[in-house]
Amino acid sequence: MRVRDLPLSPAVVDHFESRGIEELYPPQVAAVEAGITEGRRLVAAVPTASGKTFVATVAMLTADGPGLYIVPLRALAREKYDTFSELPGVSVGISTGDFDSDATDLADNDIVVATSEKVDSAIRNGADWIADLACVVVDEVHLVGSEGRGPTLEVTLATLQRRAPGVQIVALSATVANPDELADWLDAALVQSTWRPVDLRTGVYAEGDVTFDDDTAHSLAVPGDPDDATDATDALVSETVDDGGQALAFVRSRREAETLAERLASGGLGSSPDVAEEVRSLDGTETGRRLADCIEGGVAFHHAGLRSAHRVAVERAFRERNLRAICATPTLAAGVNVPARRVVVRDQQRYTGSGMEWLPTLEVHQMCGRAGRPHLDPYGEAVLVGDADTRDDLWERYVDADPERVDSKLADPNALRTHVLSIVASGFADSRDGVLGVLDATFFAHGTPTAELSGVLDTAIADLVDMEMLVDDAGLRATELGEQVSKQYVTPETGARIVDGIRMATGLSSVTRLTALEIVCDTPDMPDTYLGNRERADMYRFAQTHADEFTTKMGETDDFEAWLTAVKTARILHEWTAGTGAEELVERFRIGPGDLESRIERAEWLLGAADAIARVVDADADVPFRDCRARL
Repeated sequence: MRVRDLPLSPAVVDHFESRGIEELYPPQVAAVEAGITEGRRLVAAVPTASGKTFVATVAMLTADGPGLYIVPLRALAREKYDTFSELPGVSVGISTGDFDSDATDLADNDIVVATSEKVDSAIRNGADWIADLACVVVDEVHLVGSEGRGPTLEVTLATLQRRAPGVQIVALSATVANPDELADWLDAALVQSTWRPVDLRTGVYAEGDVTFDDDTAHSLAVPGDPDDATDATDALVSETVDDGGQALAFVRSRREAETLAERLASGGLGSSPDVAEEVRSLDGTETGRRLADCIEGGVAFHHAGLRSAHRVAVERAFRERNLRAICATPTLAAGVNVPARRVVVRDQQRYTGSGMEWLPTLEVHQMCGRAGRPHLDPYGEAVLVGDADTRDDLWERYVDADPERVDSKLADPNALRTHVLSIVASGFADSRDGVLGVLDATFFAHGTPTAELSGVLDTAIADLVDMEMLVDDAGLRATELGEQVSKQYVTPETGARIVDGIRMATGLSSVTRLTALEIVCDTPDMPDTYLGNRERADMYRFAQTHADEFTTKMGETDDFEAWLTAVKTARILHEWTAGTGAEELVERFRIGPGDLESRIERAEWLLGAADAIARVVDADADVPFRDCRARL
């Protein structure tokens, strides 16, 4: 099947053909035959690089109305926005922030790209454009099974179908164990395939040899110790680069990514002075300088501690073949388009807070799926680095094994409270049965007996009543506080903590910007900031010195370590508002520039939410949330 055979405008056909896209891949043909150009729903469970974005584009362009493309990550949103913006005669909008708005400016676009959280927020805030959608594409739909964003994604899909009845849904996924269940939930056809445009072979390295799943083997010359995982990784990356390819190496931590990148860069793999200069111009932090120094040697590191501008520069340079290798934490495998000839997974375990745990099979498969660049590589290789003791276990766990099932996480009490409040506050339901009706369209309800769903719903409602966010009498009604918490897009737990903080502030002798920051930083919606052993004593002294400004007393907290971590975040942000520069904060508090960037952005949102919540709380304290936000 050719692109010219599809019901697309001549200009769009010319656009695809000018980029070498003339013949459809087999999974794309299957999607067309399943009816994507006729408004039919589809779940496509196919490997990376097998043409899922093209399927989505065709579905949105042939739909009888606007299209919405939902992504899990902001970086992926920008990438897809850039891709769709190149389509002739198509207007494209993007939205990833401002959780307290209805994003009315998106209404006139043919295609809107947004994160699931932004779509959920727009629905809560009464966005009229949602009802006009004809096609909704969900990228990485298997993330319905993730702890964090999974519940938001499935509730968003459930409410979208109520706001836009008959909407076409096209769900894109990596290969998972139960795509048939996802398709059944969405009332969609299933296209499932293992086809890839570039052959991929996966293998395990041990004792100087790589054994692949196509029954081939490769002897590797390892300068150093063949049993050392880092020496082997160095050799695997260097061999690929020497052969004219690019490589991705995945390790367990930020520090390991930086250390490995510095080692590889010192080996003379290449040179990228222009990219290095671009990175140096972004900021003066030590992390930025180290990254630029690595890039001088043709290698970069990539992790969440980098500023978003750092990550964008690295990803673009790699796609343009101006970098030979990237050393990354697993977050790079989550969606952005950075294929390489060889992927090396040095570390298959990571520290989770209580100990080392094996990475999920699906996550490792996503890393391996980055191997093989269409039109550039004759093949793709993924190598798991092991040793004599782990060789068989790695093979069984990751090479032979199928990825895990996707199961709903909506039963998590925090997630369920969040979405029950949203359903009532947004006017989707005003009774217990009404809420059940909305939840009935979720993936959770699809596989859960009604009695079990009813039981967890009762608990969530009771908790929200205790939090003063719902009234449960003749029916269900959101209080003014509940409406504001939902509209501001904070969790009920965060809303309750902000309310407690405002009320506790009435008894303080000194209410300052630090008070405002301590309240919002000590909430579930503010990410933890690493607190090292060497700085714990200093942070303890700081907390003692400013005890009269904090709404939590040091001897009364249920989790002192977590609170002290929140105090560190508040202190960093307080110094930022006082004019301390990013370079000094990053170095003194041992955080990444990306961590500072994300905490500032999160604090802006939470301070705005707290200011709105304060206006509906009956308390005498005047906590300077607005002033503090303005200074960020």
